[in-house]
This record gives sequence, structure tokens and C-alpha cells, in this order.
Amino acid sequence: MSTVSLIARRVGARRAERYRLRDDLARVDPAADPESYARGLGTLEYPWGITMALSFALFRTYAVPSIGELLYETGEFTDRTQKRYDDTVLLLDAPVEHGFADPRGRAAIRRINQMHAMYDISNDDMLYVLATFVVCPVRWVAAYEWRPLRPNEIDGLTEYYRKLGKHMALKDIPDTFEAFEHFLEEYEREHFAYSPRSREVADSTLALLTTFMPFRLLPAWLVRRLSYALMDDPLLEAFRYPRPSAAERTVVRAGLKARGLAIRFFARPRTTPQYGRDMPQIRCYPRGYQVGELGTFTTGCPIHKVPGNPPKTDDPDYNPSHAI
Repeated sequence: MSTVSLIARRVGARRAERYRLRDDLARVDPAADPESYARGLGTLEYPWGITMALSFALFRTYAVPSIGELLYETGEFTDRTQKRYDDTVLLLDAPVEHGFADPRGRAAIRRINQMHAMYDISNDDMLYVLATFVVCPVRWVAAYEWRPLRPNEIDGLTEYYRKLGKHMALKDIPDTFEAFEHFLEEYEREHFAYSPRSREVADSTLALLTTFMPFRLLPAWLVRRLSYALMDDPLLEAFRYPRPSAAERTVVRAGLKARGLAIRFFARPRTTPQYGRDMPQIRCYPRGYQVGELGTFTTGCPIHKVPGNPPKTDDPDYNPSHAI
């Protein structure tokens, strides 16, 4: 075998290995098994990128005053920011890891529903939060990761969050990614607005970001400037954050794109899933945790309680008395 043929074979084998998960998912029906898409893409293909995208997705929701002000009133995002971050990641992580039918996935959804039952939250606000989970990861991957998502992968992630929304008893859930994207853009256009309390929630979240690796190696003010460079103008305006220069945006976004290219050409594909609990920024539970004990309870923050009006859910194990 010639040297050229040997090199070509090795390159082909490396490429097949690099793209194996993409090719495996191409054989999975997004509607029938969306959990495989959420698990594969979120824990193997883009664990850091999708985690960052979901973090920025939640951050966006603060710019809607009805959401940001409620989070401020609970005190969870300003006084216990690390715990609230950890609980959010771990509760969303359980159905990704175990599936919606597994007792651990069901327990996480039950806990989410119990917390939401404590507050007067509109269906549209809940749909908007869900829309950020659908749209923001797709946009992040397209902009910064080592390869873009294929249509079946976008469909798989969309179907996963549609299924999550159904378990949360949300109404009028969009049918497609494009419909989610349209809903998100219209909702932000109508509802983004400045609120001092929402701004405090956003500031507390950025302060937490400065404590994560590798950001804690940098001055806090620089981490904030880097974060501003990843925000679009409507989001910056809603929080009254300073608008970064074109140079700042170019440098930050080029750095993330360079990371993606480095992964594509030099990194070996991940073979061990990285779940939320495995990430170093999860710090409140060094001795482990029980899913049913995560989050907030009425004794800690009885804000906007809606007596006798828990969300309906298709989870037969959901017990509304636990939320009271």
C-alpha cells in the first residue's frame, strides 16, 4: 500500500470516528426517540456548548420583567445564586440522562411542576422559557461549535423540549423549530423591557459566571465585557448594559469559533457522556443529592401563590399536595 493510500485510509477512519454520532443519529426517528438526540448532542457532541447555550437561554428570560421580577422576589437568583444554578442544571439534566419514563426523570419533572405551582406564571411566559431552550442551543451550535446541526438533529431537540412542555402541561406548544423561533422573536419584541429588579438578577448571574473556570482566572470586569460581546442589542438594551465595540465582539466570537475548529481537527470524539452533575461549576452537592430535594419549597419563598391551582400534568406520579 502506498504512503498516500495509507494516509487517506487513516484520514477516512479518523473522519468516520469524528462523525460517528452524527451518522448514528441519522438513523434515529426524532419524533419516536427525541431523548437520544438530547442525550447524545448534550452530553457527547457538544456538552460545553449546549450547557453554555442553555445558561444564556435562561439569562435571556430575565429581560422579560414578569419573569425577571418574579425571580428577584424569590431571592433564589440573588441570594442563593449558586444553589439555584445547580438545582436548575440538575433538574433539567435528569430527564436527559434517564428519560421521561424513568422514575428519576419523572421525579425531576414533578419537582419542576411543584415549584411552578407555587407562583402565578402565565402560560405564555412558560412557553417563552421553553422556546429559549429550543432556539438558543441551535443558534449557539451554528455560530460556535465544531459542526452545525443537521435538520434531523434540530428536529430531535425540538421534539425533546416539546415533550418536556407536554409533561409540564403547557398549552399551545409550537410544532416546529421555526415556529418556536418565530414565537421567541415576537415575544421578545413585545416584552423585553428594563426593570431594576430584573437587572439585579442578571448582575447576580454574571457575578456567578466570574467564579467558574476558566473565567475566574480573569478580572471580573473583563468577564462581564466578554459576556456583553455575546449578547445581541435588544438584550443589552433591556438590561441597560453598555454596548460592546465591534472589535470586542469580533475577538470574543472569533475565539469561540477557533475553539470549535480546534475540536473538529484535533480533538478525539467524547466517548463518556458528560452530564450536568459532572461539571465543575456544580458545587453545592459534594456528597450527592436527591432529585426530590432540589429546588425551592413554599416555606422558603411563598410568592404569588395560586391556592388550589397546581398545573395539570400527564405524570401519574405527580402529587400536588407536595407543593403546598
